[in-house]
Amino acid sequence: MQLTWSTTRSVARLSRGVFVAVLAAACFGVLASAAGAAEVDIVTQGELPTTAPRHVHYFNTIQAAVDATKAGAWVLIEPGVYDEEVKVTRPHNGIFIRGMDRNGVIVDGQNKIVPGGRNGIEVYKANKVWIENLTVRNFERETTDGPGGNEIWWNGGEGSEKNGAHGWWGRYLTAYDTGLNGGYGIFTNNETEGEWENIYASGFNDSGIYLGACAECKARINKATMEFNALGYSGSNSGGNLIIENSIFRHNTTGVAPNSENPGDGPPPQNGACEHSKPLHKHKGKLPEFSSTEFAHCTIIRDNLITENDDLSAPANGSSAAAPWGAGIELPGDYGDLVEHNEITNNPSDGVLAFEYPNPYPPTSETIYFQNAGNKVADNTFSGNGYRGGSYAGDVAFQGGDFGSMKSTNNCLTGNSFADATYPAEIEGTWGCQNKTTPNPISSYSFLEYLIELQAESENRPTTEAVGPPPAQPTMANPCENVPTNPLCP
Repeated sequence: MQLTWSTTRSVARLSRGVFVAVLAAACFGVLASAAGAAEVDIVTQGELPTTAPRHVHYFNTIQAAVDATKAGAWVLIEPGVYDEEVKVTRPHNGIFIRGMDRNGVIVDGQNKIVPGGRNGIEVYKANKVWIENLTVRNFERETTDGPGGNEIWWNGGEGSEKNGAHGWWGRYLTAYDTGLNGGYGIFTNNETEGEWENIYASGFNDSGIYLGACAECKARINKATMEFNALGYSGSNSGGNLIIENSIFRHNTTGVAPNSENPGDGPPPQNGACEHSKPLHKHKGKLPEFSSTEFAHCTIIRDNLITENDDLSAPANGSSAAAPWGAGIELPGDYGDLVEHNEITNNPSDGVLAFEYPNPYPPTSETIYFQNAGNKVADNTFSGNGYRGGSYAGDVAFQGGDFGSMKSTNNCLTGNSFADATYPAEIEGTWGCQNKTTPNPISSYSFLEYLIELQAESENRPTTEAVGPPPAQPTMANPCENVPTNPLCP
């Protein structure tokens, strides 16, 4: 699940109306269940009352409250610091976990290093689970690259190559780590149909947010702020209907990095086309090919600020450190993605860096040669990128055609405001979206050398520093919204 140069681990857009309708339908089913059951479990660090209203129950731990739930129930958490790991499993489908204050409800791993690592809140193969308005911090991996270290994790079946759950929603969430072994802040894998909104993550040695292993994700990431991570966003083999919008990615080692991956969070590849081919299973099938630049894109990165992804002192594990660094948006072996209407500024290597990705590399009998094909970069504003210098540093650099009969074709760019170099030069000419087809972009050993230089600089970063706690983040205006009547919400 981590993005590396050598071995990666880790919507037409759903029309906005269609996406909202799908989300609303899912929410309505859960809310209707909640209204019927009207069960509320209150978590408090105070003394448990001897009596409580009907359908209201009190607990001293979040886990005990979760264990008592059935579909539609609410777990409301009073402010306090809770030193516990929380796991939600399938018998507890369709529940709401909500803190009464985003900054005051803290699930705290205390930077403890234990065998097997620790995770904060894990939702394991449970459907339609909401987590809202709280902070999870300082749950660490066993080692820099070991297990654990996930703060908030919807886990639909890691490593299974199957979607084991559907329906995940997170709002007003903060995840941060002040050590060096926090892996992922907010994390979903092997699931479909979900949304993150108003989320924050910092200090993670892999990525602040990660969405992987969903060929057709049906997902939206909105109003996220990711900073001081190895990767702001990482998404291995996640595509189809997936929107990342209205967010800020700054001061990460690299900003936004959807990617194809093998083996890792399979099945590969990453494919953002709306009508896309089935993913590969155990190397069976064909990689995507696009006959022209004129097709609908469903994986969309839009209306974001992607700036100053320049932090070579951020925590990093072995694989994230091995990725080429300093790009605002990095597209390793990506297919059919749309990058539009973003402000992409002051990233040291490139604003957008797209390249073919043989994985694993150096090649073995298991290597898949992922192309860089069918991506579209439109109507973005670029400035101040490429100040690190180097053969291909600038606003945009596209590589392709280096590995055998690679078909990194039908990428196109249009309507962008460039301030610095592009590679190929005058890229909106031959590679402009006015062309029905476009050829392979730059094919040269010097481009591979440039990628390897960026990788080496990342791996040999002069220092790796822990990140301090973030400032308070906006909490829900009304944490009693939609909650059945109870002593916290009279």
